[in-house]
Amino acid sequence: MAVADLKLEQRARATESLSDWLGRRGAAFWITAGLLLVMPAIASPFWLVQIIAYAMILGLVALSLMFLAGYGGIVSLIQMTVAGFAGYLVAILGDSAIAQISLKWPWWTAAPVAILIATLFGTLSGALSVRTEGIYTIMITLAIASAFYYLTLQNYTIFNGFSGFNGIVPPVFLGIDWGQNLSFYYLTLACATLAYGAVVYVSRAPFGLALQGTRDNPRRMAALGFDVVAHRIGAYAFASLIAASAGVLLVWYQRQISPGTAGVGPVVDMLIIAVVGGLSRPIGPFIGALVYVLLRTFSLDVLEGLGLDGRRYQLLIGLGFLVIVLFSPDGLIGIWQRLRERYRRSADTRDAQMRSGGGSP
Repeated sequence: MAVADLKLEQRARATESLSDWLGRRGAAFWITAGLLLVMPAIASPFWLVQIIAYAMILGLVALSLMFLAGYGGIVSLIQMTVAGFAGYLVAILGDSAIAQISLKWPWWTAAPVAILIATLFGTLSGALSVRTEGIYTIMITLAIASAFYYLTLQNYTIFNGFSGFNGIVPPVFLGIDWGQNLSFYYLTLACATLAYGAVVYVSRAPFGLALQGTRDNPRRMAALGFDVVAHRIGAYAFASLIAASAGVLLVWYQRQISPGTAGVGPVVDMLIIAVVGGLSRPIGPFIGALVYVLLRTFSLDVLEGLGLDGRRYQLLIGLGFLVIVLFSPDGLIGIWQRLRERYRRSADTRDAQMRSGGGSP
């Protein structure tokens, strides 16, 4: 593809209006959006916060991974680490029960600074691995994640070691206690909607299209004059911003943070969530997160009902992951797309048969 052709395609994709994009959404999109808006009226507080809101927070972290892997071909394992770092910074800069460490800044200062520093951390970590590919990128980012875990585990001066921080209360702003179930749900929904819309917009913008070009053929993109390294570092910065924002929501949801929040297990869980949901669409990580939260919440009861050790709930998660990957490399989104395409072909076939039958003498 010539440079002029690529730029024309970028301009055409980027200038598509929001109304045009929304107009192409199917019934499933609008039904889901409507259900999420009225969910507080039909769901209990447990389902509202412990299931749906928590799934959206994990989905935000997985969305940052999906952006890197799906559009940039970069499998990064530091996204949960970035979220955990942001959560720690909220506890350190803001208020918590560990008064001797927390600086007690107001939330409107602590949260933005935490997001900014965590984003810079994720960007610098990405810059260290941006010139590698495949297993080497995975190993470098996993090493950074492991180093952060052991740092928080062993450092008591700043991170309070194994105990971490507790008593981290969500703020009260505009007369609203954002720690209440209803307000926290809508806060999480708003953040998830903004992040989803931002990923959709960036993926269709010139930067996103060039990033996808570097994923498919980095040498050709470099020959066309695109800075492959700069685009990948920019992708890390954008993904880290999403993960850091999710980290602030996560620490407000849990009201505590410890080394286990960003341990090796949760780091790998984010990869599982993104792959199970599907790396081809921004909605995939949220679907994978919902499946993960449901399995984690209810598999304990299922296993105990079968007379098995309830602590082996991760076995069900692993089996579900294997089944989905084996039958659909594109995750649950891939299954949905194939079913929809099969239904569309069947409908087209029936319409063709009816037209041919109606036109015969």
